[in-house]
Formats: sequence, C-alpha cells, structure tokens
Amino acid sequence: MKKTVVALRTIPALLIPLGMSMGMGQAQAAGFNLLEQNASGLGNAYAGSAAIGDNASTIYFNPAGMTLLPETNFSAGFNAIKPTFKFTDKGSTDPLALTGGASRPATGGSGGDAGKVAAVPNIYLSHQLSPKWWVGLGIGVPFGLTTEYDEGWVGRYHSEKFAIETINVNPSVAYKVNDQLSFGVGVNWLHIDADYRLATPVGYHPALGPLDMSTRVKMKGDAWGWNAGLLYQITPNTRLGVSYRSQIKVTADGDTKLRNRNIPAGIPAPNINWDAEATIKLPDTAIVSLVHDLNSRWQLLADVSWTGWSSIPRLTIENSGPGAKDSGLELKFKDAWRVAFGANYHYNEQWTFKGGVAWDQSPVRDKNYRPTALPDSDRYWVSLGAQYRPSKNATWDIGYTHLFLKNTDMNNNTDVGARGLTRGTYKNSGDILGVQFSYRF
Repeated sequence: MKKTVVALRTIPALLIPLGMSMGMGQAQAAGFNLLEQNASGLGNAYAGSAAIGDNASTIYFNPAGMTLLPETNFSAGFNAIKPTFKFTDKGSTDPLALTGGASRPATGGSGGDAGKVAAVPNIYLSHQLSPKWWVGLGIGVPFGLTTEYDEGWVGRYHSEKFAIETINVNPSVAYKVNDQLSFGVGVNWLHIDADYRLATPVGYHPALGPLDMSTRVKMKGDAWGWNAGLLYQITPNTRLGVSYRSQIKVTADGDTKLRNRNIPAGIPAPNINWDAEATIKLPDTAIVSLVHDLNSRWQLLADVSWTGWSSIPRLTIENSGPGAKDSGLELKFKDAWRVAFGANYHYNEQWTFKGGVAWDQSPVRDKNYRPTALPDSDRYWVSLGAQYRPSKNATWDIGYTHLFLKNTDMNNNTDVGARGLTRGTYKNSGDILGVQFSYRF
C-alpha cells in the first residue's frame, strides 16, 4: 500500500489555487475586473467613459457626470460575455508527489473550451436636487465570470471550475461649481462569492493511474471602497473627465471540502472539511477621458486608464482544521494600462452610430505564473454600436465588441511537486453583446 498511495498530508499544499478564486476569471477587461458597466459605452470600446455623461451609468465611471443630467434619469441593461479559452498541451507533467520525483507526462485531455457565457447586469438612478446638487445610486457587477474545464483534464490539479460573483452598491453625490467645473464622490459596498473546484492527487495506482479527490472551496466576504471624479468643460466643444476608484480590501471566509473521486474501496479516502480565509486587495483604477464635438454630427472620444494590479503580488490562504496549514500563491501581477479611441455619428434626431477600438494590457506578464483560471494576455477591442431614441426622454443602446487575443503560452510551474506542470498554449478570443434602456423623467 505504501507504494500505491501518497500520504494525505500533501493535500494542504495543493490548495494554493484557492487564492485565484478571490478575483479571477474570464473578465473582459484585462485581469479580472469587468469594465462592462453599461451598454451605451460598449459600442465605443468605452472610450471617453469618464467624460461622456450621457446617462445615469456615469455614476460608475465618473459621478461628476451626473451634473450633465437634468431632472431624474434611469438606466438599466446587461452585457452578455462569451470568452473562448482553448488549451493545447505541450508537455504537461503529473505532480512529482505522485511520481516519486520523476517527470511523467500528465494524464487527461485538453479541457475543451473553458470560457462560459455570463450575463453582467447593471442599474442606475440619478436625481437633481437643485441647480448645484445631484445624488445617484448604481448597482453592478465589477468583478467576476466563470471558467470551467472538462473533468479530468491535464491541468485538473490547478483548476477544473472557477466561478466568482460580485455585487457592488454605489451611492454617489455630485456638485456643480459652475458651468465649467463639477465634482462627484461615491462610496462602494462590495459583496463577493467564490466557488472553486479542482482535483487533489492522493496517490498513484499501477493499474488505475492517478488517484484523486475532488476539492471544492466556497468563500464569501464584504468590503467597502470609494470613488471620485471631476468634470471640466475646457471649451464649449471639449470636455475632460478624470475619475478614480479606490482599492477594496476584501477578507473572505468559507470552507474547503475534499471528497473521494476515483479511489477504490480498500484505500483510505476520508472526507475532509476545513475552515478557510483569504484577504485580497482589489486594485484601484484611474481614468482620464476626453470628449470633443467635432461638429453637429461627429463626436470624438479618447480614454487612458491605469489599474494598480501590483496590489496582488501574492495571495495567502489560511486554512484551519485537523491537518490543515496555510498555503500561498506567487502571482507577480503588474500594473496595467488601457487606451481607447471612439467616435459617434449623429445620423438624425433618432439614430446615433458608434465605433471604437482599444488596447487592454494584461497584468499577467510571465507564463510561469499564468494561472489556468485566468489564461490572460493583452487584448484588442473592436467595437460597434447604435443608439435609438424613440421619444424625447427614452433611449435604447446596443453594442458589440470582439476581443482579439494572441495565442498565450503557459508554463505554470509554481508547484510542480503538489500540482504538476501545466505547459501549453491557449487560443483565446471573446465576444460581448450589450443592451441598455435609459429614461429621463
């Protein structure tokens, strides 16, 4: 029996990937945040997001933009996101804990398409209190998505399924200093739920091959942050927007459960239940935007944003219970930039057509630290959209974006002893479709 089964004390070291569940997935801004907080900006690749202020969704991008909205304004919509993550194995190996230190090709398939469809909803309401003051409320999903591989794929000891859901409630206030300058500020309450699943190796059987247990980690937590912005009318035709969203330090807790997957009768495979806790600093973001009315028909937009991903160099998971120990994951995230340009063409009083392009830098720069839950790389946005105004107070927006990503190499060797080496290439892409309704009362 000693030749067949690796001791269960190896299991805690294999739970390191939990750290990824606190903020990773197929999110369609680079990294794991969701830029898709409205559909009206999707058709412009979100160029000019902090300066456009054309509906109540400005609460998220720049609360000062509420001062461009008279009376009471309502917006609601959703974006459907479908990423594609297809892996080709190029020399993955089993955990050394299973092989006695020898390198052995990993068993399993390629995992299929790990990208899954997700719907990202949002709703906003702004109200003008006086000629100087506005208040607003936004509810959205700033982080999240899902990746899911076929069970038993070669990288199963890194991840098989990852799902993260968040909700953010963002009350805001804005003040108009004069016809040129406005300020806005908001507070953010964020709730996060994470569900992470992977295989845990516990031994090797000469006839059956690797013997695995199924591991599932579920955690949730709440935290607070803030955002602020200013709006400045440089000329009658040119407007500048600057906004900032703070870091949010989240402490999430939950449990880790291990259950038998394919271990035959006669080999010990006890159920294991641990308490788990993890803390992560979700990154801050700064945006500088310009909107310029070239003439009565054409409007030009530009956007530069920075995200402080270096707030997540490493994640530590605190496990508690019989046989548990802390785990850690080196991520080495880097700060990232995004640049976007767009244009609107006002065809007539009812129809406006939109377009935009963007370059979105990934915080994951090193293939040796690229996690299977986030096989991320730089992406290029190509976006189209339209706005239809059926009446003076109502508008419908629709937008579409295709994301172009170059093939992404992976050589994740952060823990070859406990999780094995996942080596190969991802072929990635993404599509986003959004719809939004806005109304002024």
